Amino acid sequence: MEKLFGRIAVCICMLGSLVSCNSSVRTFKVLQFNIWQEGTVVEGGFEAVADEIVRSDADFVTLSEVRNYRNTRFCDRIVQALRDRGKTYYSFYSDDSGLLSRYPIMDSVTVFPLQDDRGSIYKMIADMDGQEVAVYTAHLDYRNCAYYDARGYDGSTWAKRTPVKNVDSLLVLNRKSVRDDAIVSFIREAEKDRKAGRVVILGGDFNEPSHLDWSEATRNIRDHFGMVVPWDVSVALERAGFKDTYRELYPDPLAYPGFTYPANCEDVDLQKLPWAPEADERDRIDFVLYAPFKGLKLSDVTIVGPRGDILRGERIAEKTEDPIQEPLGIWPTDHKAVLATFSLRR
Repeated sequence: MEKLFGRIAVCICMLGSLVSCNSSVRTFKVLQFNIWQEGTVVEGGFEAVADEIVRSDADFVTLSEVRNYRNTRFCDRIVQALRDRGKTYYSFYSDDSGLLSRYPIMDSVTVFPLQDDRGSIYKMIADMDGQEVAVYTAHLDYRNCAYYDARGYDGSTWAKRTPVKNVDSLLVLNRKSVRDDAIVSFIREAEKDRKAGRVVILGGDFNEPSHLDWSEATRNIRDHFGMVVPWDVSVALERAGFKDTYRELYPDPLAYPGFTYPANCEDVDLQKLPWAPEADERDRIDFVLYAPFKGLKLSDVTIVGPRGDILRGERIAEKTEDPIQEPLGIWPTDHKAVLATFSLRR
């Protein structure tokens, strides 16, 4: 009997070794980066954008505020700038938002086209060593930003107004934007990718906060005026099964607010940074989300950018627990970026 148990144990060990040998783990990074009009607002901004992408070592980059100024193709210019730095990326022409991939791009799709500067969503399908990955970039409608109406500024003109302190009224204003329409288009398209066995990632500047940040814990701070707000975009994504990377690892919005806007970009005049200079407009509006996938695990997420923010029209240094990777040189934008690291076991 002892010999039998011994043989069984050996077989189990051999089977475990075989499974281990036949599995592999691929690590990849996703960077969401609002580049503030292609880096043109800050002197040296375009080169700083390229430098920060290289420093991030991201495999996929989702970009906001791609403008193709003076009839140029931003995708070609940034790919060349990265090549000059010894990095090979692939891209394709897009407007308003953009995508970069270190892996060959198999296909690209316009999911929500730019019309009247009301936001856009694009998709690329990349071949990551045999695993198809669908990466989406979203730069959503910047008008009817109701989180400004909540703080005493019109969400389309940014003129001062009476703060909207009723949640239902606030959501009526929010739904005058087309952010919710864009996300419905994304969810519909992403469902096809999930059924096709693809990893699905979404990065973007949503121009809308998360319901995970306007919660019971924060209702009486940050000019939330007692409100718990189920913001449309984040709620729709959660219901569709998508996970917010930052809140997955850092669920406490008090210790880890994760503010991404407005960032203290020290290389521009202060007057260019706040839109609501008498309010606390700090919020988390830049995101990396993903759909659960067998073998996919989120291992790390960090904020990339200056540690400071803008509060009531003044530059401040934040004292939070947020993991922040500060820039080495020029920071080219009024947003902070989000860098998420995943592992995929196959």
